[in-house]
Amino acid sequence: MSGGVDSAVAAARAKAAGHDVTGVHLALSRNPQSYRSGARGCCTIEDSNDARRAADVIGIPFYVWDLSDRFHADVVEDFLDEYAAGRTPNPCLRCNEKIKFAAVLDRALALGFDAVVTGHYARLVDGALHRAVDPGKDQSYVLGVLDAAQLASTVLPLGDTRKVDVRQEAAERGLATVADKPDSHDICFISDGDTGGWLGEKLAERELAHAGAIVDRDGTELGRHDGSYRFTVGQRKGLRIGTPAPDGRPRYVLDIEPVSGTVTVGPREALDVTRLDAVRPRWCGPQRTEPFEAGVQLRAHGAEHRAVVTPGDGWRVDLLEPASGIAPGQAVVAYDGDRVVGSATITATS
Repeated sequence: MSGGVDSAVAAARAKAAGHDVTGVHLALSRNPQSYRSGARGCCTIEDSNDARRAADVIGIPFYVWDLSDRFHADVVEDFLDEYAAGRTPNPCLRCNEKIKFAAVLDRALALGFDAVVTGHYARLVDGALHRAVDPGKDQSYVLGVLDAAQLASTVLPLGDTRKVDVRQEAAERGLATVADKPDSHDICFISDGDTGGWLGEKLAERELAHAGAIVDRDGTELGRHDGSYRFTVGQRKGLRIGTPAPDGRPRYVLDIEPVSGTVTVGPREALDVTRLDAVRPRWCGPQRTEPFEAGVQLRAHGAEHRAVVTPGDGWRVDLLEPASGIAPGQAVVAYDGDRVVGSATITATS
């Protein structure tokens, strides 16, 4: 129970279905004051109190599990390592993989529970992960790291419900504290929402925050920056280049080289890619060994692209039409219709 409306309604539905339910809130910060406060996050002291109140209304036991050390090692440090290497990670996806459906699920099963219930918007159909009914809230992309064994011990009660109906149900169940609570946004472990500033401070402590040059595709220096971590592939704003492009068109970040700190910029059409190489494949069902055609999603709320996925030690993904602004470090999640086949982490594009 995160302290939001979705997990509260998920718990209430599980209790109403006759299950023996226990509410668990995750304490993920070694220092709670260093994480986001107010309604914009998902890991705050306020959220813990809201989750406890919701559990009281539902009538279930409630506990707080301290997973702060595991979260710091598997999510926060991974986030820093990825940016230091010039990649753009998704910390929510990593949290699902390493914390919510690994550390939490393992502990729950060890304590004798049968499953973990969450408020994610996705569906399980005959054990297979599918997109949610509400396309605007679908979270199957960030669950694409789960394997079949994890899915077998997962319950997703909200996948067939629209968010507006979840809020109405919360009010009807007496969960007034969370019924109208705003959704969480941004990154929960960055207290003020300034990702660039936070990265600069942390990477400077590790002596990895290097200044460097901003260059065009010919290698001509156009400006300087104080850290490549402030950029991501596809970025247009905040480049601080004083010299306009010869054709007057906007420039976009095309590549980030973290060792030298070089950031390459160019026209939008140079962002188009037709091939992705990805590692660490995770299969949500049977592992595939032959090439297969699929819809692939490349961002948490991005469009789906048709592609041919060739599995091996990793994935080669050949897009049937170009996609734009795809950054190494992001996940590629493959779909067969609405069903999630699996995912892998992008390492290179061309």
